[in-house]
Amino acid sequence: MYTAFLKKISISSCLIFLCIHTTSAQYKIKGSIIDDTIESRILAKNKIGLNTNRNIKIYLPPGYSSSKNKYPVVYYFHSLFENPNQVVSDHKTPEIIDKNIIENKSKKFILVVPDFTSPTIGSLFENSSTSGFWLDFITEELVPFIDNKYRTISDKNSRAVIGHFMGGRGALKVAMAYPEIFNIVYALHPVATGSGYLPRISLGVDWDKVLVARSYEEVGDDIRTKIFTSVCQAFLPNPNRSPLFCDFLFEKDENNVLQLHPKNIRKEQREFHLDERLDEYADNLRNLTAIAFDWARFDQTQAHVISNRRFSKKLMDLGVDHKGEEFVGDPWNKYWGDEGRLATRVLPFLNKHLSF
Repeated sequence: MYTAFLKKISISSCLIFLCIHTTSAQYKIKGSIIDDTIESRILAKNKIGLNTNRNIKIYLPPGYSSSKNKYPVVYYFHSLFENPNQVVSDHKTPEIIDKNIIENKSKKFILVVPDFTSPTIGSLFENSSTSGFWLDFITEELVPFIDNKYRTISDKNSRAVIGHFMGGRGALKVAMAYPEIFNIVYALHPVATGSGYLPRISLGVDWDKVLVARSYEEVGDDIRTKIFTSVCQAFLPNPNRSPLFCDFLFEKDENNVLQLHPKNIRKEQREFHLDERLDEYADNLRNLTAIAFDWARFDQTQAHVISNRRFSKKLMDLGVDHKGEEFVGDPWNKYWGDEGRLATRVLPFLNKHLSF
């Protein structure tokens, strides 16, 4: 009996040692989150009151502080009505990356999550004299800031951009327009890849209310009305037209009757919808190392699904190699978690194509 008791003590001690050792090992290969701030000169040029102090969440991989190694960088563009805290804390993105590194499924990289919030709905990832020169901020200020301050491999082959929803549009746009900076892109359920099937007259936007609004707040709480007011500020900026500083898809005629404005609509569509610019950027896209995007079949706005299917088709017709995948789900319920698409699709894609 005494011998059996000693064996139990021995086994228990081994289990405790193993548990402590495992926990300690896992702790050593956890990354860290750094809060940083960049003062933007470029974003000072706007009409909507952007804060030029932009916060950044930066994930530094395990071993960063104790080594002199340089790492690839992945930029994450969040969507409308979101912020970097949600990407890091709510979606637990660092924990997903850590787990994949622990399991040797992913090599180490730096993740940069900039702040794309605004007093309206957030960045639409364009250059606008009204809502901000966001593309210039990303390419001329943000990327050099990260490369100068952190141990990055400052080469396009070691720099990727990913994004979700409107951030997915942003990821595709900067890859299309700046292939000398971003050579790898993965867009998670990007929107505005095309016009879908609804004409602008059928969007249900309260243009009468927009045209008499004396501030953005007076546009009201209807989501679609808020979004398309911001779309006008981004793609139809007019610095001389106070208080919203833009033109609109519908305007009042000389009799004060609301009328569709075809020229404004076509101008907005050519700038906002990525498929309208594919011919212009086809050479850039063909020269990228890797392009991927996916979309959820059961998005309540089926225009997003249709647009992504057509976007993939047009890329094929232009000879642009890419991965395009439709999956069962909605845009919000399949991306995060241990078995989410970030872990099972995005990280393997980055691991395969980034230059480490």
